[in-house]
Amino acid sequence: MAVEVIAVRTGKERKQFIDLEWEINRTTPNWISPLRVARKEILDPKKNPFFEHAEMELFLAKKDGKVVGRVAAIKNDNHNKFHNDKWGFWGFFESINDQDVANALFRSAGDWLKNKGLDLMVGPMNPSTNDECGMLIKGFDTPPYIMMTHNPEYYPELVEGYGQKKIKDLYAWHLMTDDALNNISEKMRRVANKIRERQGITFRKADMKHLQEEVERIKEIYNDAWSKNWGFVPFTDHEIDHMAKELKQIVDPELLLLAEKGDEPIAFSLTLPNINEILKKIPDGRLLPTGIFKLLFGMKKIRTVRVITLGVKRAYQHLGLGSIFYIETIERAKKNNYIGGEMSWILEDNEPMNSAIRSLGSDLYKTYRIYSYPLE
Repeated sequence: MAVEVIAVRTGKERKQFIDLEWEINRTTPNWISPLRVARKEILDPKKNPFFEHAEMELFLAKKDGKVVGRVAAIKNDNHNKFHNDKWGFWGFFESINDQDVANALFRSAGDWLKNKGLDLMVGPMNPSTNDECGMLIKGFDTPPYIMMTHNPEYYPELVEGYGQKKIKDLYAWHLMTDDALNNISEKMRRVANKIRERQGITFRKADMKHLQEEVERIKEIYNDAWSKNWGFVPFTDHEIDHMAKELKQIVDPELLLLAEKGDEPIAFSLTLPNINEILKKIPDGRLLPTGIFKLLFGMKKIRTVRVITLGVKRAYQHLGLGSIFYIETIERAKKNNYIGGEMSWILEDNEPMNSAIRSLGSDLYKTYRIYSYPLE
């Protein structure tokens, strides 16, 4: 049976695009349903500030009249301006286990990107490195943490079957709080204290009563600290304000940490409660009628966290502040009854960061892959 690919144009087709994620994955082991309202918002040009500098075309694949796959083709102007390249992206991929379906979807996405003047197709990005990205290739036996992807085991075969090649792997490390505390040596603590004293660096938790000012400090650090990292795209003011508004609902102030040298903010780390502990109890992703109550009453019961980002301004990256942040985070996690969590994602070739995490006794338990495909 021939595969038909159409561009999403109607409200009905957009609903089919969104719903397919649940249809494909409701039987995927360890998959956790996102909130449908969040999926709708991230794809909505009127609500997601990403679209102020990007275009996206949504495609549906049909076979015998039934929707069997989807993909988004993404043109991110901020990425290409920042890196001076002509990359296009694909994301939000879902498909039945059928190579013809996957090929038809990737061909349609590639043709759209090529017509936009782009010469390389990279993904998955949902829709950028500032959001969910990467395809799970190792670690299917455990559920994902907040804002991390999870997919059927056959997805990498479909992607590689089209001819896409690895461009970068992303690591996720797992660690139990008590194990981490046992692996923090007295030497590590002495070195951390010396760095603080000699450099005059202070660490503190975020002041949620002055969140907007804190967001400005974090934005300044983030866009400087990550500017040389692979795949980095700087946040716009609207994007980081939008993200702050979203994360404010779930952030634990004790685990949003800033480091300052005098009056200058020089580093920060963001560790989020693993809201997926609650979302797994809302398998259809709908807040109404009962999902909202599970969410509200479940927040205080969360016992795992994800260290989602750690940024140090480039001028201070030689000081070894990463280890101090990890010590601070682990001790605060213990104090607030978190039993463990994930540190993700880390670029495979970021050896200083991976080495520091490994020294705490962490387990490299998941790997995510970014693929590329030339548009000739």
